[in-house]
Amino acid sequence: MNSFEAIILAIIEGLTEFLPVSSTGHMIIASSFMGIAADPFVKLFTIAIQLGAILSVVVLYFKRFFKSINFYIKLLVAFIPAAVFGLLLSKKIDELLESPMAVGISLLVGGIILLFVDKWFNKPTINEEENITYLTALKIGFFQCIAMIPGVSRSGATIVGGMTQKLSRKVAAEFSFFLAVPTMFAATAKKLFDFYKEGNTITHEQTNLLIIGNVVAFIVALLAIKSFIGYLNKHGFKVFGYYRIAAGLIIIILLLSGHNLQII
Repeated sequence: MNSFEAIILAIIEGLTEFLPVSSTGHMIIASSFMGIAADPFVKLFTIAIQLGAILSVVVLYFKRFFKSINFYIKLLVAFIPAAVFGLLLSKKIDELLESPMAVGISLLVGGIILLFVDKWFNKPTINEEENITYLTALKIGFFQCIAMIPGVSRSGATIVGGMTQKLSRKVAAEFSFFLAVPTMFAATAKKLFDFYKEGNTITHEQTNLLIIGNVVAFIVALLAIKSFIGYLNKHGFKVFGYYRIAAGLIIIILLLSGHNLQII
């Protein structure tokens, strides 16, 4: 992987991590078209650049992260299901990650669902993060577990999960962003641990790629989050549903026509 490819993947990460469109699906398409080999460092890179995206959330919502201890307890409660199921089902998750068809189908099905969520959950009663209870946070956390299926989209699952609990679209999206911080930090830490445990090392050139990737992901994620919240309030999820359906169909058609898409 060269610097240009690293920048392209970082842009994709920054754009898609917080949108309900699945960063995994987009990484598959982009890496396949660019011919990037799925070696241990590339797999680490795609996870580690999430740190840049995480920082964008902290910067945009800086005051919220220092508001009250209850805020952190809610995030911890919501994070627990993914942590538990991630450990228990790690082997099964790894198997699913080897299936591009699973990604394509998840994108397609998730897109169809997004076409209707605005009608299904159109009477929110929770318009402030402070009104989210611990039980509600836990329920949203279980929805995050669905995103362990590649192609589902972590943000999409948690936003829809929040809306099922009567959160407004804005509050559901913001809580999804907040929950991404511990979730993505834990995923990055685990990936780094596994990378070194397997005897791998990071070269000077690879370190530069990680720095470039995180900086680009941070800048793009800043723009993506601000734009997404504004668009979501005005227009809802339909456009993301149509987009997911198109992306899912592209992956499925490519696979059925004999293309070998690599999971990175």
